[in-house]
Amino acid sequence: MIFIAGEIKEPKKNIPRSLFLGTLIVTIIYILANIAYLALLPMHGTPNATNVFHNGIMFASNGRVGAAAASMIMGNVGVFVMAALIMVSTFGCNSGLILSGGRLFFAMANDELFFKQAKELNKNQVPAKALWLQCLWACVLCISGKFGDLLTYATFASLLFYILTIYGVFILRKKEPDAERPYKAFGYPLVPALYILVTSGICITLLIYDTFNTGLGLFIVSLGIPVYYFVLNKKE
Repeated sequence: MIFIAGEIKEPKKNIPRSLFLGTLIVTIIYILANIAYLALLPMHGTPNATNVFHNGIMFASNGRVGAAAASMIMGNVGVFVMAALIMVSTFGCNSGLILSGGRLFFAMANDELFFKQAKELNKNQVPAKALWLQCLWACVLCISGKFGDLLTYATFASLLFYILTIYGVFILRKKEPDAERPYKAFGYPLVPALYILVTSGICITLLIYDTFNTGLGLFIVSLGIPVYYFVLNKKE
């Protein structure tokens, strides 16, 4: 939602509502899914067991706990059902992410913080060049390694920007104390500060336990620094 915030109707009302409801719904779904896993499978198991139950959550085949839980209900068919559900979920998620991601490049180009070609719209008012740029970069990432590795360094990079975004609330409150604030920061300053601490803890944990992939995420983020200054110098 925040990627396309500049194009939302009645943003003062709809952006906070969508963020709150979206987060609440996803949180409930994740909690219920984990309750179902714990109800169907033991937490601990045996690595060399001959069935999914005795493998447990700890030693689920390739870490596919959802597939293991589904197989407990529907047998071997459950594995294929879960794979189909994951595909549907993935394609649905990709649809939204691809379209909103292109709009992010479009907004950056409009602010002269990215290549100007990204702000060009085609006859359907779609930033086609921004979408193609996103497509090429996504293809590079897809062939760069395993899905789990990609998820790790992409998550790490995303969390870094979430931390910076929340930290920006503190900076703006100090630099622009009288600015209009249509969105209220719930529980400020305790809730934003707690978010930064918890998220920083996750990043540190990832750095300790998966240094290589998180290092790749940090490297990808750092690539944006020379691009930023290149675009900035070109603008001047």
